[in-house]
Amino acid sequence: MLSSHTNANNGMMPPVRPGPIAFAVLLAVCPRLATAQAPVGAPPAPAITSNDTLKGVSEKIQIAPHVADRQIEQRLAEILTATGRFQSLRVTVRGGVVFLDGKAVGADDKKWAGDLARNTEAVTAVMNRISITPPSLWDFGPALNGMRELERSAVGVIPFVILAAIILLVGALAAKLTTKGAQRALRDRTGSPLLRDVIARGSGLVLFVASLLLALRVAGLTTIALTVVGGTGVLGIILGIAFRDISENLLASVFLSVQHPFRNGDLIQIEDVTGYVQRLTVRATLLMTLDGNHVQIPNATVYKSIVRNFTSNPNRREDFVIGIGYDEVVADAQAIALKVLAEHPAVLDNPEPWVLVDSLGAATVNLRVYFWLNGKEHSWLKVRSSVIRLIKRSLQDAGVSLPDTAREVVFPHGVPVTIERADGEKVSAKGKTAPSAAAGSDAEKVATRAEAGLTTEAPELKKQAIAARRPEEGEDLLSPGNEHP
Repeated sequence: MLSSHTNANNGMMPPVRPGPIAFAVLLAVCPRLATAQAPVGAPPAPAITSNDTLKGVSEKIQIAPHVADRQIEQRLAEILTATGRFQSLRVTVRGGVVFLDGKAVGADDKKWAGDLARNTEAVTAVMNRISITPPSLWDFGPALNGMRELERSAVGVIPFVILAAIILLVGALAAKLTTKGAQRALRDRTGSPLLRDVIARGSGLVLFVASLLLALRVAGLTTIALTVVGGTGVLGIILGIAFRDISENLLASVFLSVQHPFRNGDLIQIEDVTGYVQRLTVRATLLMTLDGNHVQIPNATVYKSIVRNFTSNPNRREDFVIGIGYDEVVADAQAIALKVLAEHPAVLDNPEPWVLVDSLGAATVNLRVYFWLNGKEHSWLKVRSSVIRLIKRSLQDAGVSLPDTAREVVFPHGVPVTIERADGEKVSAKGKTAPSAAAGSDAEKVATRAEAGLTTEAPELKKQAIAARRPEEGEDLLSPGNEHP
């Protein structure tokens, strides 16, 4: 019954409160008012596609108190059907217990349906009998979803990518300018073009790598930037092991171009190879041998080997051994050989030549002859041949015996000879070998036609090297202004 008197305190009518009978009548007339409805004019809820995943239910579904099982069943069916994630759905409620039957796409959807029913008011228990149906092989929904997500991400990072590209472009330009500037700055400070190039390119590379790392950080690729930093060290170790010989040759090329142990045109000997230097490349040193052959020796081998440079000091000493008989006076033989050396035009007076007793052989006293010559003007092979020939001839003319240990038997007291005369008397005498006569008009000449003069063959070999095809191309690391004529 409604009260009709006015409130004495504020002069207003007290609120009208419906009785339980009126509330029951209202529920009977409009049963859908017992469920939670959206306000009039509110926008519709967004549709749930088949590719979305249902999330957990955080709040309870409001149901009017004292509702029937039918109302719970109807409300749950409406919500689950609206998601579009279930097939052959059937919701049954008996005594507050919810029975869910049907098919779901995934296990998350089945769990979500159970959580939804469990959080609905007046529900005492849930029997979730929904079965899981695997997605079809021809369902491209997840792929399309991923592409849309990738598109949204790409649109979001476009400004950062543009900024990173600008940083990388500026870094590359700065690295190029740094390389050229370093080459100009080192041009007057070092004579090695390879060393200048290595230092200049190294400084430019460091600047470019720094700009690359900054660009990756700006683009949000921090993981890739760290991978580049860590991978650079690992890559360096791997390349160092895989290309150890190439790295050794490169470093040796730098050291050889800086230290200049030889120059273009020098006559050098590396291990057992003797020849004139033609060029020094990043990989090898090219020699023209005395036989006219091109020989390439790896720079690592050149740097680690003993290098004999015959051109750095033009004077060169040669020696040979000659044996005389035990009956001969050694001092006389030395004087004869020394006179030949003093009169020879290619033998230098300073340092002076020597004729020394070297050893006592089985049948000979061995003399070793030392003499100096100018290797820049004369060929040591030809001069050596000429000196040996002239000393031998002089010793033979003086009656000095030159025995051969392989074929000659020495008789210290001579060979007894018995001569039978016509009257039958026998006369003994001692025989002695007379010196051989001079043979040929070239015997007294300093250089014979066979020796073809005493001059060096370096100019001829240089002409051959210029006319020959270069077996290896590449920049010559030796300074062209330091060539020997």
